[in-house]
Amino acid sequence: MPIASPEKYAEMLDAAKAGKYAYPAINITSSQTLNAALAGFAEAGSDGIIQVSIGGAEYASGPTIKDRVAGAVALAEYAHVVAKNYPINVVVHTDHAQVDKIETWVKPLIAISQERVDRGLEPLFQSHMWDGSAVPMEQNLALADELLALTSKARQILEIEVGVVGGEEDGVKAEINEKLYTTVEDGLRAIEVLGLGEKGRYMTALTFGNVHGVYKPGAVKLRPEVLKEIQDAVGAKYGKEKPFDLVFHGGSGSTPQEISDAVDYGVVKMNIDTDTQYAFTRPVVDWMLKNYEGVLKIDGEVGNKKQYDPRAWGKAAEAGLSARVVEACTYLRSVGKTIG
Repeated sequence: MPIASPEKYAEMLDAAKAGKYAYPAINITSSQTLNAALAGFAEAGSDGIIQVSIGGAEYASGPTIKDRVAGAVALAEYAHVVAKNYPINVVVHTDHAQVDKIETWVKPLIAISQERVDRGLEPLFQSHMWDGSAVPMEQNLALADELLALTSKARQILEIEVGVVGGEEDGVKAEINEKLYTTVEDGLRAIEVLGLGEKGRYMTALTFGNVHGVYKPGAVKLRPEVLKEIQDAVGAKYGKEKPFDLVFHGGSGSTPQEISDAVDYGVVKMNIDTDTQYAFTRPVVDWMLKNYEGVLKIDGEVGNKKQYDPRAWGKAAEAGLSARVVEACTYLRSVGKTIG
């Protein structure tokens, strides 16, 4: 199927929320990781989301170039071409963009999609994220309101973050403390500013102890019940069950029960990056160790082309990432869930 249309994307999110399942959102940095993610979704029979971070986009543009807009566009265009060969719906999303990245990354990408829409085409990206966790709440929501107007016009969905995710991503760090838990008051204020969909559709990352990166068991204290408290309080005020379309950030290493609870409370999208990075790299290490003499030209020998051919170990890497995507779909209950 082609990349999901805006209408199909909205249908995907509605179905996930009603059916109590969520889509893995897999960070990609190359054609290989993109292909691996698509293969994993197809194997699971699950619709899904692929997303590009600023660092991933800069890498994709060429490590010596680091053009975040060019890299993001290249990956998205590639996705539009190859996704047609898979029997599932996929959307393309941009991941965390902090306040200093809005003018140099998110707005230029929205403009590209707007130009396409003006010509009667579908947007290049289906959604974008604004990460306002590092700025005061009112500044966060004011910029979210501005961006929501832009994404809505370009037939896209906006993702926002209300709260703070700990750890580090793309060089941005946050401490692990009480700020990692969004309050009911924060949720109410977000609805006051952004509405319930009348201004445009958006997803919300409410934080409940989430941390980027990987930590030993017990280091991260997730409290999914925070999501239920906010959904219930805001829903009671506005007469709408589960008013937020929720996003689970910093999900690598979470327990199956934590994931299950979050989905029950309205999570429709879960970001997965650290775990899939390891799943991609681990098979390469195994390949190199097992084929050491073949991949190196030792003592004047010629090596074994079939073993050092990047496609050989690349296939192993892609298979590893694909398997981790299937695992994610299983935990998130999206196996076999695709909108025809």
